[in-house]
Amino acid sequence: MANQNAKTTNENGELLNETAPMEKHSAPLTAGNMFARLAGIGCLLLGVVGAFLYLGGWFSPQKLTPARFVDEFERVSGIHSGFRHNHAKGVSVRGFFDSNGQGTRLSKAVVFQNGRVPVIGRFSLGGGDPHVPDALSTVRGLGLQFSLPDGEQWRTAMINLPVFPFKDPQAFYDNLVASQLDPNTHQPDPAKGTAFLASHPETARALTIIKSHAPSSGFDNTAYYSLNAFRFVNADGASTYVRWTLTPVQPYETGTGASQNKDFLFDGLIASIQQHPLQWHLVMTVAQPGDPTDNATIPWPEGREQVDVGTLTLDSVESEETSPARDINFDPLVLPAGMAPSNDPLLSARSAVYSQSFTRRAGETKEPSEITPSEVRK
Repeated sequence: MANQNAKTTNENGELLNETAPMEKHSAPLTAGNMFARLAGIGCLLLGVVGAFLYLGGWFSPQKLTPARFVDEFERVSGIHSGFRHNHAKGVSVRGFFDSNGQGTRLSKAVVFQNGRVPVIGRFSLGGGDPHVPDALSTVRGLGLQFSLPDGEQWRTAMINLPVFPFKDPQAFYDNLVASQLDPNTHQPDPAKGTAFLASHPETARALTIIKSHAPSSGFDNTAYYSLNAFRFVNADGASTYVRWTLTPVQPYETGTGASQNKDFLFDGLIASIQQHPLQWHLVMTVAQPGDPTDNATIPWPEGREQVDVGTLTLDSVESEETSPARDINFDPLVLPAGMAPSNDPLLSARSAVYSQSFTRRAGETKEPSEITPSEVRK
């Protein structure tokens, strides 16, 4: 197990400006179907970002703690020994990042200097069940670890939603309460959902944006977003706030939604990467004064400067059973010099509960992964 410090013993997060074409949907969202949409992604987001909730600053420790949130993940998805409590189903990849040097005017981080650094990554699906069937609507994650020549690391955890539905940990927690299933109907109570949306108009707006982006057909042609803002510092000491997007070189295709085998997204990724390397452009969107840096539900205005800082290439895939990625925590606060967190409260939240989840699973017996070594050798 890698040595862990205050920044690195944290769980996978396994998540601005989308440049891949997206199919638009013009159907208006009523309060009722917005809540249905919210409820539909609620369980996914519980796995994706439930661990974003931090305890200390927002809740009394007697009411809500990291351990209690991990307990809740286990209650919702069951106990799966050795697996992540969110984004449990995944497969590991390796490759490299070629920097073109354009990022150095934004950040002094070594990763943005001209050159190549090795990368270990992990594609995943939201949720705590490692055996869940693949679905186009399930939130997709990509965690990456960049290993820099000076011994530093940069870890990032992204998802395929262009905005985040909740502005802070309290809003996320309120949604969990509102989305609880009625024991009689086994459905969320519409009245509670309507009340939640009425008191959280930012969530309703975010869901409209999310709904307008049709999911792509696979992991390989998906764009992945940092969502949270980060503060970059260049060699002259100038600070710039950015969000980033990995935009796929592989052409965008809309998923058909047709019935397929339970691992069709992973099977497609494995087949694709074994045929040719997969590539994404790493694009920084630069904030202007007044752009929110503490609220991931709000997209920055179109027309903001975008800087393509290099190309990510992933050229091999392996089961988590044989990859070091299984024990890497893609904590977004593992940052090299020249990169720092913004004032977004979700960043510290993610670190806090990831740490609890990592500690718990590190002491468990590891069970076989859903995506086995024989599958990745197909």
